[in-house]
Amino acid sequence: MTLPAGWSARRPTLDDVPAILSVVHAADTFAVGYPDFDAADVEAALTAPYVDPSRDSWLALDPEGAVVGWATLDNPTGVGREFVEVYVDPERGAHVRGPLLVRQLQRVAERAAERSLPALTVRCAVFEPERDWQRILTDAGFSLAKRYVRMHRSLADLPAEPPPPPGVTVRPVRPDDERDLRDFHRIFDTAFRDTPDYEPLGYAEWRKKITQHGTTWDEWFVAEVDGVAAGALQSSDQALDQNEGFVRSLSVLPAYRRRGVGAALLRRAFTGYAEKGRTSAGLGVDLTNPTTPLSLYRSVGLRETRWTDMYELVVPAAASGV
Repeated sequence: MTLPAGWSARRPTLDDVPAILSVVHAADTFAVGYPDFDAADVEAALTAPYVDPSRDSWLALDPEGAVVGWATLDNPTGVGREFVEVYVDPERGAHVRGPLLVRQLQRVAERAAERSLPALTVRCAVFEPERDWQRILTDAGFSLAKRYVRMHRSLADLPAEPPPPPGVTVRPVRPDDERDLRDFHRIFDTAFRDTPDYEPLGYAEWRKKITQHGTTWDEWFVAEVDGVAAGALQSSDQALDQNEGFVRSLSVLPAYRRRGVGAALLRRAFTGYAEKGRTSAGLGVDLTNPTTPLSLYRSVGLRETRWTDMYELVVPAAASGV
């Protein structure tokens, strides 16, 4: 699968951020209804620690030299599976998505060989309107791995925050307290260990990465049960363009689940978002998570609004010398 005659591809640089952002905004608007990326997100993708844009990323250009597609790799931990994103302007570049995917899969094969692995698993996301992208992936051998659900609630009718259950207290994280941040990481790490796709990060690596999604610290909360740190909620700045408060992760230690800790954390976060004038709150749910508490989320007013499917392919390592 190749680019059409007269079209071309080249590697991106930071000078291309505005052109890339225009493509991503067009792609996001088609897929989810609004732009979900900003210039800082593009720069972060091009400067990520385990990605080299001169080898791991491509731009597709039309015959006039305009950027109409961007393909990139992501590997947040430098180990485990690779994530491939192929953004195209749906009006001008839908037909280059397949050729860009082929180039990225070839690169994944090379990366597997460079890491002396027999193969690497690659994943690609598909949003509900992206039927053509789904077809391209299945034609390339991908299969459905999991589904994520986006949940949302309005904050216009938010009831008064009820008191937490007996023995439970909720407070903001103390960002200047190293011990508090280590407790936050420990809760998150322990709580997610029983999820199928979790790739652990040590504290130092986690500390570096948390700024990627914003650190509005007064929207990060710790729940204590009888004085013991047992739950943690991390907010993200990713939905500020929609004036939405977004829960990036909710973690409760196994020994303290089903005691109202998660609900108390969510209600405190919603109250904080509303006090800042946010009009809604949202989060994403991995339906393969064995502890997925949809009933909990629904109990605090969240409702499913859209889904995202994750498709997966095992890519054999490139042969030596390729």
